[in-house]
Amino acid sequence: ASGTGRPDDPCHRHNEFFCHAHTGSDRACRGPASERRRHVQGGDIMTNAHLKMDGLAKSYGSFIAVEEFSLDIAQGEFIAIMGPSGCGKTTTLRMLAGLETADRGQITLAGNRIDQLPVWERETPMVWQSLALFPFMTVRENVEFGLKMRGVAGAERRRRADDWLERLGISTYADRNVARLSGGQRQQVAVGRALMTQPKLLMLDEPTAGVSPIVMDELFDRIIEVARTGIAILMVEQNARQALNIADRGYVLVQGRNAWTDTGEALLANPEVRRTFLGG
Repeated sequence: ASGTGRPDDPCHRHNEFFCHAHTGSDRACRGPASERRRHVQGGDIMTNAHLKMDGLAKSYGSFIAVEEFSLDIAQGEFIAIMGPSGCGKTTTLRMLAGLETADRGQITLAGNRIDQLPVWERETPMVWQSLALFPFMTVRENVEFGLKMRGVAGAERRRRADDWLERLGISTYADRNVARLSGGQRQQVAVGRALMTQPKLLMLDEPTAGVSPIVMDELFDRIIEVARTGIAILMVEQNARQALNIADRGYVLVQGRNAWTDTGEALLANPEVRRTFLGG
């Protein structure tokens, strides 16, 4: 449903929280992650599982891509999945998005089983590493696209698009063709497009790939702000140190299995994780 501006409207609540919470010196409370948890929705991250993946498995012939993987995310929590290439990270996201069918296991979101639903009914948009933006559209037209497909009126689409573009720091480029933007700016456009439909969960597939360290730092700041609105975030990221510094918790996959699960701080301090995954 589109935002109406009513106090009981989820879009209104998200807008109000995002616009008025933690401005100005926001960067100072960016880490460690444990210090940010109390900021979500005016209190601690909700402890009940908002998303639950239970015993997921996926094979391609004799190759086991994911084996008995389980994960839970609270509302407003920021989770990072990491591991070497080919460990099953992206396959896990694709099963959650509905682009792959799990051989075993189930997925529930907000108390409802979704692994048997089609992609468009899951409310789990993914921002791909390739971004998949429409190069012939402006920034605003890209961000509005999901609402247009849902039949939202033009004036409302524009209002909500401009609101998200302002929050993401790219309102200046609203009328610019996306092909003329930098890599980091295009990432933010893709995030904005995914958030326009007020999803229950946002998935990010290696969002920092191909962007500079400075742009990556700002992008993560924006992602953290999104989590503060109460939207759960699940991110696959190759830059493990950076991801663990900002994520509430991390899951490390090795050969399709979950090898370690803990807070970002604890994983960074774990000697075995540092030796085998972070290079000492």
